[in-house]
Amino acid sequence: MKRSILTDHTLIIDELETSIKFHNLNLVLGFLPKGSYLVGGYIRDIILGREPEKLDVDIVVPLNAIEIGKKIADIIGSKFIILDEKREVVRIILNHINVDIANQVSSTIEEDLCSRDFSINSIAFLFDKKFLFDPLNGLKDLKISLLRTNSEENLLNDPLRILRCFRFVSEFSFKIDHKLINFIKKNKGKLYLVAKERINYEIQKIVHGANALDAVLLIKKLNIFGIDNLSEDSFFLDLEKINYAELYQEEKEKFLPSFFIAQILDVVSLEKLKFSKVEIAKTKLLRKWYFLLEKKNIAQLTEADRFLLHKELEMFLPSFILYLPQNLRLDWLNRWRDNDDKLFHPSNLLNGDVIKKNLKIKDGPIIGELLEYLSRELAYKRLNNFDEAIYKAKRWIEQNAPKCD
Repeated sequence: MKRSILTDHTLIIDELETSIKFHNLNLVLGFLPKGSYLVGGYIRDIILGREPEKLDVDIVVPLNAIEIGKKIADIIGSKFIILDEKREVVRIILNHINVDIANQVSSTIEEDLCSRDFSINSIAFLFDKKFLFDPLNGLKDLKISLLRTNSEENLLNDPLRILRCFRFVSEFSFKIDHKLINFIKKNKGKLYLVAKERINYEIQKIVHGANALDAVLLIKKLNIFGIDNLSEDSFFLDLEKINYAELYQEEKEKFLPSFFIAQILDVVSLEKLKFSKVEIAKTKLLRKWYFLLEKKNIAQLTEADRFLLHKELEMFLPSFILYLPQNLRLDWLNRWRDNDDKLFHPSNLLNGDVIKKNLKIKDGPIIGELLEYLSRELAYKRLNNFDEAIYKAKRWIEQNAPKCD
């Protein structure tokens, strides 16, 4: 359950110290040199009253991050990884918590914090002084849910931060500062400089967030990925006109991400960004059946076509429901929710081994064709039990088995 946003420095520090103790982070902090401080998402999430599934802790030390990290890892017996040898960024894995340690890059802590991506990630907890340092008013921005940067140059140093703006919209329901919006419009093309795997990761975070719809709407409005036919291709829908309330919450969490991905990226972009073969195949099937039903009314589909539709889309049909006419969606959803509906969940009363044993036939493509026929007969309620399936199978074999001279 989400708590209210903390604004009092004393309360924030109390929550920080309680969390540090709870997660046994004192094992690491006790060996840090003077002048070290905590910064970033760990503090931000505590202020927001948010408990992330995975805890990431960012610590800055004055110098010698690699040497310090290695020494701490050796003392406490934790795994140690050098993330960036040149910039001296290391990771200690403590009870499945990632503790990243980096060198201070500027001459002062304030300069260091001013070089970070957003004001909400620029709040530091100084260990020595037990003091919360917030030179960019990140606490105020958290209170009003505003995403703001101190310097556009900070974002250009890593253009992925352009995309990360939408993750904050999705995960935290933040508004993006209008100056930052203008910057995104001008510089969205620089995303091509970012490793494709990193872009893929951010997109997955965006579409799985609690406020994914808001983020996706903004991505489409700004055409972040530069899809040429985003407005012309009828596959890209007006997402604000869709009634998502027909989906149960667990269905939204499971099936909306694929729907949103297909709404902001075409197949070529999915392939370029190295999405999984499964995700690409899903999008291709969504597009295939959407365009087929654009040309042909559902009532005009043959039995075989309708059966194939449900066979191909069964595992993620709620992702496709939103492409259907409004008057069909709820009926299709309710039928799909019924696991005993054999059209929406194609199955069979026989398998290949049973067919071979009872009909005395050998392996070959004919068995697959027979199973497909029997499954379709079951889907359209022309088959009720095992004996009927065997009988129909024999009749089908007599009519379709290759004839020998």
